[in-house]
Amino acid sequence: MRLVEQLGLRALRQLDPERAHGIALSLLNAGLGPRGGPKTSSRLSTTIAGIAIPNPVGLAAGFDKNATALNALAKTGFGFLEVGAATPWPQPGNPKPRLFRLTQDQAAINRFGFNNDGMDAIAARLAARPKGPVIGLNLGANKDSADKADDFARVLTRCGPHVDFATVNVSSPNTEKLRDLQGKAALGALLDGVMDARAALAHPIPVFLKIAPDLEGDALAEIADVANSTGVAAIVATNTTLDRTGLQAPQAAEVGGLSGQPLFEKSTRVVAQLSTLTELPIIGVGGVGSAEQAYAKIRAGASAIQLYTALVYGGMSLVDDITHGLEERLAEDGFANIADAVGSGRADWL
Repeated sequence: MRLVEQLGLRALRQLDPERAHGIALSLLNAGLGPRGGPKTSSRLSTTIAGIAIPNPVGLAAGFDKNATALNALAKTGFGFLEVGAATPWPQPGNPKPRLFRLTQDQAAINRFGFNNDGMDAIAARLAARPKGPVIGLNLGANKDSADKADDFARVLTRCGPHVDFATVNVSSPNTEKLRDLQGKAALGALLDGVMDARAALAHPIPVFLKIAPDLEGDALAEIADVANSTGVAAIVATNTTLDRTGLQAPQAAEVGGLSGQPLFEKSTRVVAQLSTLTELPIIGVGGVGSAEQAYAKIRAGASAIQLYTALVYGGMSLVDDITHGLEERLAEDGFANIADAVGSGRADWL
């Protein structure tokens, strides 16, 4: 990490977390972030659900909720970007404070509640997106919606023409009854509606499904069955957790979803288990803060990874550190391409 970046992160960590995040986005848009674009090579480039990406390190949803920093993020080292979540109507989300740093745990807790500008504003920004990077949109539901399942299809219809993939997010713990949609019958009906909306697009795009890390056993198998049968193109595993085991920070009791380092093992085990239940590509998310952890998720069964919370502690230079480290580890282990390494260490996590 560069000295300037270290000083900047130190200053931002003195501020309220949500305010600091807003300032970080403004600094990126002002041109103060990385400008070299994504690192790529024959080892790092890969394909997810038919989409070619220069490297397997993606930005998770939530960092750029409203698609306001697309041009700046396109110049960073990420191989693909996911923005949102977007809901049909604008909504303010839950009352503040709603974002908490757990510095001792290298983690965060959020209870944002899908605060966003709504699909119309976000669609307008996506329509003006840079054409080079792979950009996806996380689909959400309004808190007061009478038909949350229909919300996902509506956002896809409105924004789908402007993105490369869309992710159905039924795994946020911060919208009441949203996780209830992960049940087999409810999820199947929801995805049928989303896939109908996808089919109606002039250029249908891959639809991903994002799941919670707190699923196991039969519940995880049911999710895999639904994903396998409904035309989902990939599974994003996982969202934040409600588990608080082992936390040290005084903010540990805050209500919301936990992300960051404490989630790494739980989410990686879900990746490994899920990879025995489906042939669909898996995007591993949760606790990735180093090349070693990214490589472990890939070897557990993930075809690509995403990160977000680690940027709070490691800065944007972390992205290039991870891609460089991945390439070194692939070479050391004799893998010609990232795809060859996927699942090679699955047994360690089962």
